[in-house]
Amino acid sequence: MNDILASKEDVMTDTRLAGADFVRALACLMVVGHHVAQRVDPNAFADDQIWMPMAVTMGAFGVAAFFVLSGYLLARPFWLALDANQPMPSLRTYTIRRAARIVPGLWLALTVTFVLSFTILKFPLDGILVLRYLSGMFLVSGFSWLTWFPVEFNGPLWSIGAELISYAALPICLMLLFRLPFRAWSARFVWLVIIAAVVGLQFLALRFLQPDEYMRGWQHGTVGGAKFWWPNYSPFSFYAIFAVGALAAGVQVKVAKLRSGWFDLLALAGLALAIGTLAFSFPVADAYGLANIPYGYPWFPLGIAVILIAVPSSAALYRVTEIAPIAYVARVSFGVYVWHYFLMEVVRVLWQPRYVYWGMINVGAWAWISFAVVVLSFFIATLSYALLEEPIIRWARGLERRPVPNAPTLSPAAG
Repeated sequence: MNDILASKEDVMTDTRLAGADFVRALACLMVVGHHVAQRVDPNAFADDQIWMPMAVTMGAFGVAAFFVLSGYLLARPFWLALDANQPMPSLRTYTIRRAARIVPGLWLALTVTFVLSFTILKFPLDGILVLRYLSGMFLVSGFSWLTWFPVEFNGPLWSIGAELISYAALPICLMLLFRLPFRAWSARFVWLVIIAAVVGLQFLALRFLQPDEYMRGWQHGTVGGAKFWWPNYSPFSFYAIFAVGALAAGVQVKVAKLRSGWFDLLALAGLALAIGTLAFSFPVADAYGLANIPYGYPWFPLGIAVILIAVPSSAALYRVTEIAPIAYVARVSFGVYVWHYFLMEVVRVLWQPRYVYWGMINVGAWAWISFAVVVLSFFIATLSYALLEEPIIRWARGLERRPVPNAPTLSPAAG
């Protein structure tokens, strides 16, 4: 298992990184499983099976995997340019591609959910609901606990707001590296310092951004729940996760031309670290870690980062991560993510009121309802990708100035 240089044809490029599809598909299925498992009462299972639905709820960690993957994919072209002593990649291209991939699908999900929330689903229409919706449409919902959930009945959209802030912060932080004289591994060390600084800001948030206790808690709805989360869940905490992925990209480009069985073992070690963090955190899905950053920070994000570093240079595992079903789930994952919870809430409000947190005691009925919701989610996501997301992505490519060396690109996993 000696390290060898990969052949020219085998070297992974900006647009194709083995393992990215795998992580995105796994993260999507983890989050969907987390929400589905929440709807059944674990006590409805036999005593020796209660652990199973509770274990699936640990799929909340899939959110962290999404953030690590996004940081990894988006930072990689910047590291390539930095190492080659080239200018920063085009921020215009970066912005166009991020907007084309995220904004149309987000706006559609926000608008449909908002309109149906106060019409068919009968949620009171007031100024706060309108403010939250507008914050989501203007891509600033992640800056406050009040707007953290931009709409009712579609909880997962909170993470899109936090991710958009990370998208904006990434090139700002990387700009610092391009202005400093550091290159190669010393630049990666500087990025570690940046991560430490972000974690420090999260400590300050814990000290100075604590909300008051008025209407704080999930018993007061999603706004009260966001107030309960804040500032453990904050732009600082999720950028700290995102930045781990960016560091992984910096390491990966340094080893990208290598191909060895040792990288297979390294990828398995990363997977073991991620799974071990899940097991250690069980059954607490939030699993606050360093600086109260959720999802076992930094250990779970580090496990995902190691997978992303190692799989492109692996001798065998990269083949397993590139099979067609994984690629399909990765391709439609954004649509699944933004629609599955809304469909679950529609079922709850219009059909089965027991389809709530720990509400279903009939395991068979819960399983069939959940199966139908997941299948419908994938159907809608497939239509969304084919009719909305992909056409807009292709149209947006025509707005780019070409050629641009090391311009940020999208892997199949990113769209």
